[in-house]
Amino acid sequence: QVQLVESGGGLVQPGGSLRLSCVASGSIFSIYAMGWYRQAPGKVRELVARITSDGSRNYAESVKDRFTISRDNAKNTVYLQMNNLKPEDTAVYSCNAALRRSIGTPLHNYWGQGTQVTVSS
Repeated sequence: QVQLVESGGGLVQPGGSLRLSCVASGSIFSIYAMGWYRQAPGKVRELVARITSDGSRNYAESVKDRFTISRDNAKNTVYLQMNNLKPEDTAVYSCNAALRRSIGTPLHNYWGQGTQVTVSS
């Protein structure tokens, strides 16, 4: 079994910062990519940022230059540093991992439960 547990969400004023963390645990052979997605009320879930095991990153255009994704491979942990937050960043942020549970098996996606980020004055 694999678990992804997020932390770090909360309420912040516009212009403020938050740091999200996500730890993957359980029966894991290797993790190819980890990322953050978000879903605001009434909207489709969207990719925020993603990082692969070799450090390649991609970001949504709306968060470039404000958010930074990083990863600690030894700890199976991914972080999202969010600066200069805006009200439109308000959403539930969910962690995703594309991983193999044993050698030679295909990649599968796993999701965390999500953490609420609210940007409001």
